[in-house]
Amino acid sequence: MSQEDLSMPTKYDPATIEKDRYRYWVDGKFFEATGDKNKEPYTIVIPPPNVTGKLHLGHAWDTTLQDILTRVKRMQGYDVLWLPGMDHAGIATQAKVDAKLREEGVSRHDLGREKFLEKSWEWKHEYAKFIRAQWEKMGLGLDYSRERFTLDDGLSDAVKEVFVTLYEKGMVYRGEYIINWDPATQTALSDIEVEYKDVQGAFYHMRYPLKDDEGTIDIATTRPETMLGDTAIAVHPEDERYKHLIGKKAVLPIIGREIEIVADDYVDMDFGSGAVKITPAHDPNDFEIGNRHDLERVLVMNEDGSMNENAGKYKGMDRFECRKQIVKDLQEQSVLFEIEDHMHSVGHSERSGAVVEPYLSTQWFVDMKPLADASIELQKGEDKVHFVPDRFEKPYLHWMENTRDWCISRQLWWGHRIPAWYHKETGEVYVGKEAPEDLENWKQDDDVLDTWFSSALWPFSTMGWPDEQSEDYQRYFPTNVLVTGYDIIGFWVSRMIFQSLEFTDERPFEDVLIHGLVRDADGRKMSKSLGNGVDPMDVIDKYGADSLRYFLSTGSSPGQDLRFHWEKVESTWNFANKIWNASRFALMNMGDLKFEDIDLSGEKSVADQWILTRLNQTIEQVTTNIDKYEFGEAGRHLYNFIWDDFCDWYIEMAKLPLYGEDEERILTTRSILAYTLDQIMRMLHPFMPFITEEIWQHLPHEGESITQAAWPEVREDFHNEQAVQEMERLVSIIRSVRNIRAEVDTPMSKEIQLMIQTKDEEVLNELEKNRDYLERFCNPSELTMATDIQAPEKAMSAVVTGAELYLPLAGLINIDDEIERLENEWKKWDQEVTRVQKKLSNQGFVSKAPEHVVEEEREKETDYLDKRAKTEARIKELKA
Repeated sequence: MSQEDLSMPTKYDPATIEKDRYRYWVDGKFFEATGDKNKEPYTIVIPPPNVTGKLHLGHAWDTTLQDILTRVKRMQGYDVLWLPGMDHAGIATQAKVDAKLREEGVSRHDLGREKFLEKSWEWKHEYAKFIRAQWEKMGLGLDYSRERFTLDDGLSDAVKEVFVTLYEKGMVYRGEYIINWDPATQTALSDIEVEYKDVQGAFYHMRYPLKDDEGTIDIATTRPETMLGDTAIAVHPEDERYKHLIGKKAVLPIIGREIEIVADDYVDMDFGSGAVKITPAHDPNDFEIGNRHDLERVLVMNEDGSMNENAGKYKGMDRFECRKQIVKDLQEQSVLFEIEDHMHSVGHSERSGAVVEPYLSTQWFVDMKPLADASIELQKGEDKVHFVPDRFEKPYLHWMENTRDWCISRQLWWGHRIPAWYHKETGEVYVGKEAPEDLENWKQDDDVLDTWFSSALWPFSTMGWPDEQSEDYQRYFPTNVLVTGYDIIGFWVSRMIFQSLEFTDERPFEDVLIHGLVRDADGRKMSKSLGNGVDPMDVIDKYGADSLRYFLSTGSSPGQDLRFHWEKVESTWNFANKIWNASRFALMNMGDLKFEDIDLSGEKSVADQWILTRLNQTIEQVTTNIDKYEFGEAGRHLYNFIWDDFCDWYIEMAKLPLYGEDEERILTTRSILAYTLDQIMRMLHPFMPFITEEIWQHLPHEGESITQAAWPEVREDFHNEQAVQEMERLVSIIRSVRNIRAEVDTPMSKEIQLMIQTKDEEVLNELEKNRDYLERFCNPSELTMATDIQAPEKAMSAVVTGAELYLPLAGLINIDDEIERLENEWKKWDQEVTRVQKKLSNQGFVSKAPEHVVEEEREKETDYLDKRAKTEARIKELKA
């Protein structure tokens, strides 16, 4: 695409410039890793989104940060691989497909497993298109030639390899344990798939009768429905109250089962009555106590949360309905003697929202201790995984140090089916990557693996592992950085680390960049129930992808949450519009300048030298901050340089030579405009890829696309601190004059007398050298500059570094009229002070009004007092 082929539209319209640009990049294969051995590889794997629907703002933020990193590294000459892909999301996707089938009047059981999986794959293909369309709209520089899916053949091979290897090492095993059970989706959950919420409940205090004794023993529970599965009561062995009862029996109310009273150190003597009912099939701690005392495990619920045959007359009732009925029955029998209100933390399914049931079940588990120990040991060495910010290493290590064995089997059809078979006659278990040869005698396990089991292998399975000779695995693994939110450090980051260490002997990534959550303007978490979610595609439709990306990437620091404000997105659109208009002006004044015509060797004005020095400083600041993942700081430096230095000052100062007659000065100015704008576009490109590509294509340039352009580098020959000092002095003088004009309501169009005094001959020479700028931007009727000036009696003044400014009032205002105006203004501010102070002295208002309303009134008081004082001081000056 050549410069001559294009004409830059007069109006910045993101929808127009973003349309079709992505296709140009993808068709040009600008995002594909080259494998060039002369370049250092740089790799990021995308956290794979679930194929369950639309991407949200969190995805947009996460992928924008990755896109910035990969675009910068590509421009810096790295062989960049940013690998895209999606996750099959077992529970979530199956729930979505189930719901769709219900709308059609059928269930997965009507279809059978194979037909249901066909429907699930149809879902995957449909929603994968939606996700890719959203990636396109965001402008993500992904290498689609290497796109992966957690259920594709290669990743399935990796999953089997890992499962079988861990099984052969004794680190994957099958056993009966208390697991987290989701009665809604009817599948097991891992610990970190359970969300704990504070729920108003109750402690139910009961008296169990003792066998062969007239007494009773008091216990309390928050789940009375589980008492039907009690098989013991535990007391502390040192508790003098109960020592005589140890080994004796109590009678379970309603059921009538005799249950033993056992001694166990787990019991807290000081909590409640000091006696605890033990239900080994429905509580993880009770399960462990049951193992120590060889207690029977009585399961009283079905998988759907209804009561089973062991619940006696409550069989078939929902667990919560059973709770109500059993409470009523126990009260009638005088067993239940107190109901105490109790706020407690209750586990809920992260997927379905259902209350999770601790449930005895036969499942597959991973022995976590050796894996966790290796991960903890890694963090003690130099080659550890670096968390950014480093404070997130602490919760990671806490999770590793306290992790329990990982339940990896799920009662689903959509997912990696567990590669275990059971002999139909002998019950023998066979685990292997391939099915048994005499398959008719074997039945494969119906369960699938936890979704996180496959995604834990993502950084290396996507590179071709277990084929360790794969070119991509050899070149691009380990990866350089993972970008993700702090909410899945336990879910995913930790699991990738321990699986990578176990199977590749490498950390999966050097750095983990942690960002927070996107919240609404009030700081609330976005959710469907609150109705405060924002679709990133809607933001793009309104303001463009560049505006959304710049807002997301610069709106917070690493690890912090981000509040979404439409006003801030609009302000980034204004920034883009400013860049567009400044670029149009620069291009219109470049004439027919070609890339080969750019000449930066000519004599440069102070403005030229200053902008090139500031450009150097900005390149260094932006590059350093991006290297530190401080995108907000990088964006701040870019914004200040582009808006203030380039647009507001250099472009304005460039008009002097551009509109002059000196051809050499015109060429130098055009060249510096072209060069500086080119460097700006390159630095801004990773943040705002669309507008920068569009403008860059209009600039004199070499190469097909800015995506392939070299990252800016500091040029020492452009560094001039003296020019910076001179320019800062000029800017200070011009700003001071403008401020004084505004204060006395004198427009720039009106000429004024300006006197500048400096005691320094060098400063005086400098100001004389730059007289053209002062005359152009201060519009003086007379400009006097000297080392000794008699200051007028009545004048506005300002002090800048190395000089004093005087603007005689006679040339600015009619003093009598100004005094009258200021006296009227003083009355207005005095009335406002009186009003607000009266309001704040009203204790009824201060005590009853919302705190933020009272605070606003106090801020007004401070503001009005300040304005009244300044007005009064000005009146005194004029009357002196």
